[in-house]
Formats: sequence, C-alpha cells, structure tokens
Amino acid sequence: MTTTRREVVKGLALLPALGLMPALGMRPARAAEVDARLARATLAIHAAGGPQRLEVELAETPAQRRRGLMERDHLGAEAGMLFLYDGLQPPESGFWMYRTRIPLDIAFIDAAGRIAAIHTMTPCDSDDPGQCRAYPAGVAYRAALEVNAGYFADRDIGIGDCVSWPGAAASCAAES
Repeated sequence: MTTTRREVVKGLALLPALGLMPALGMRPARAAEVDARLARATLAIHAAGGPQRLEVELAETPAQRRRGLMERDHLGAEAGMLFLYDGLQPPESGFWMYRTRIPLDIAFIDAAGRIAAIHTMTPCDSDDPGQCRAYPAGVAYRAALEVNAGYFADRDIGIGDCVSWPGAAASCAAES
C-alpha cells in the first residue's frame, strides 16, 4: 500500500485533534515559538517595474514548511515566507490553506530562480483538513514564496520574473 504525501500531511494534521501528540512524544508548537526560530532574509523580485524587496521568513525544514503561515492573523505588506527545498519538487506537489487565516498569493520558483507559476489561495474555514483545497504547483519548483493576496498583481510581477535571495543556488538577476 502506498501513501501519498497529502495523506501523510492530513494524518499529521489530525494528531493534535486526536490527542496523539503527547503519546508520540510530541507537543503542539505555538505559533510564536515556531516563528521565533525561523531565519529571515531580504529577497528581491526583479520585475519590469524594477526590483521589489521583501523581508521573508525562511521555511527550510520539513517542520517549518508544514507549519508555514498557519494560525497567523496578519502578514506585513512587504513580508512573506520563502519555502526552500533541497531538490526539485514535482508539479503535483503543492500547498493547502488548512488553519491559515489570511488570503495568500504563492509563486512557485524554478531551479533557475524564475517564477514558474502563481496561484491565489483562500483560507480554509473547515476544522476538517480533508475539506481544505489543495493548490498543486502545476510546475516543477525549487522554492515557493507566499505573500499577501494581490501582492504580485499590484506590482506587475509575473511568470518569468527572477527572484533572488542570499544563498540562492541560481540567480537570474544578472539577466534581468
């Protein structure tokens, strides 16, 4: 029997509701505890109208990526979260909005550092994670950037624009 990634994520999301975290030696992390451990960086999106700078939190570990922006009531206008992966993620992989309270835009960034897809995601009000819509990337990606909904459209940022940040393996900024 094979288990899909979404089934695993659903199962992990149910642990607190089922009261199984203490039995497995786990405890629910408070948003402030998780947020305090996230590294931060300034990134630039090189678009036709010039570079746009964002202060982002870096979600680098599986636990940080699972938590993402859950339980947040606010995200600064020039802030976001950059999800970083060690390898290329498949097009069917993506994100969902379970326990995420604010509408978000997400840009999937390819191995060259270019935006390959953008989606707008709406909060999921359900207590049942299985009722929350998944947003598959539709393209292979190496990183994903979440910002407030409307951010990309308001700044004329689109497919093909370059995203650069400290430590990025590829940088297309010189080509812009």
